[in-house]
Amino acid sequence: MSKTNLHSNRPLSPHLQIYKPIPTMVMSIVHRITGSALYVGTLLVAWWLIATATSERQFDIVNMVYGSWVGLLILLGYTWALIHHMIGGIRHLVWDTGRGLEKRSTTRMAWANLVLSIVLTILVWIAAFTIA
Repeated sequence: MSKTNLHSNRPLSPHLQIYKPIPTMVMSIVHRITGSALYVGTLLVAWWLIATATSERQFDIVNMVYGSWVGLLILLGYTWALIHHMIGGIRHLVWDTGRGLEKRSTTRMAWANLVLSIVLTILVWIAAFTIA
């Protein structure tokens, strides 16, 4: 048997199009995405801190950008990504103890991760706007 026939008869590795998305898979993907988004968001926080230390003019520019509807939307997304990633990390810590690894538990924890991150983000923003 030649090498080409041997390789052509092997099944292809399955892709995301073959698997039915389940909550734990989706939350795993979102956890990775939010982790990447936090790098960009942290640069925005660093820009704000540098502007605070630089001059009043620079600080006003950053406040104008962050105070616009686009800036507020980005800050809302950063807040959600931060909270969602934190809750996902706690979920993984629970799994590291060997608890919650049953299929039903992992699905519930995935949904709880999503719902809790949205609720906590809303509460943080309500607190931020009522205090300010």
